[in-house]
Amino acid sequence: MAMETPICDFGWKAPDFRLTNMVDGKEYTLADVAGPKGTLIMFICNHCPYVKAVIDRIVRDAKELQAAGIGVAAIMSNDPDDYPEDAPDRMKPMAEANGFTFPYLLDATQNVAKTYDAVCTPDFFGFNADLELQYRGRLDASRKEAGPADARRELYEAMMRVAETGQGPREQIASMGCSIKWRQEAAE
Repeated sequence: MAMETPICDFGWKAPDFRLTNMVDGKEYTLADVAGPKGTLIMFICNHCPYVKAVIDRIVRDAKELQAAGIGVAAIMSNDPDDYPEDAPDRMKPMAEANGFTFPYLLDATQNVAKTYDAVCTPDFFGFNADLELQYRGRLDASRKEAGPADARRELYEAMMRVAETGQGPREQIASMGCSIKWRQEAAE
């Protein structure tokens, strides 16, 4: 089911977490991934067609944002029992195949997704240097298929603005994607 993210709650403070990076096996906290000029937390997964359509653009933008002082991390919160492609042992091959330059963290309890109020994949949370939310929009005009090659890089532009000014754009278009796949007991 396609979901849209809510409007950006400017100034909302990033909740801390401690999650395992399925690429290197190390635990990461928010402080470990935060950048000096801002932080981008992305909820993604392996199976979602919305993520698959733009994973190359996500990796490109993340790499360029990291070079500008923005810390980046991706979190996978889906229930792998119902979506085996999102199983923990499939995360490292996905990260390596796509050249991730950021940790790919497993939210096995789904508590981090709940704390962030993540609703879909991809779901982007762009914070300033003080870890205050400044962007909750989309990557670009892509949906289940990649948008035009010259599509405006909305996430990238917003986070570059955050890096320079500490403020995100007031006008943001919601991200759209597959709903987070909640465990049955978690959804009740």
